[in-house]
Amino acid sequence: MAALAEQDVKHSSSVFAHHLKMSPDTFDFELGVKVAAPVMATGRVKPGELPATKVAHTIYSGPHEGLPSAWGEFDAWMKTNNHEKAESLWELYSVGPQSTPDPVNWRTELNRPLKT
Repeated sequence: MAALAEQDVKHSSSVFAHHLKMSPDTFDFELGVKVAAPVMATGRVKPGELPATKVAHTIYSGPHEGLPSAWGEFDAWMKTNNHEKAESLWELYSVGPQSTPDPVNWRTELNRPLKT
């Protein structure tokens, strides 16, 4: 957020985590926000974009500790409905600690790209 402020670039979304790879031995992810103008790379900050793709989407309500279980239920739903998931995924923290201190009211959007 400091890099965006230094470049006078406004963000227009909550923070999201784009998980590039999750396996028992690798947890590769990047954090981002939607911005209103291009961002110049500086330090660990670099511009990027989410891929244009077909996505399965749902919303989880509750504290972040419940996210692994929510993803398990979502993955099971996708399998039951014959949706083949791609490797990456992203979570948009639409309502979280930045909005309210009560985790019961937090909302996380779960997004799973699908293989076509």
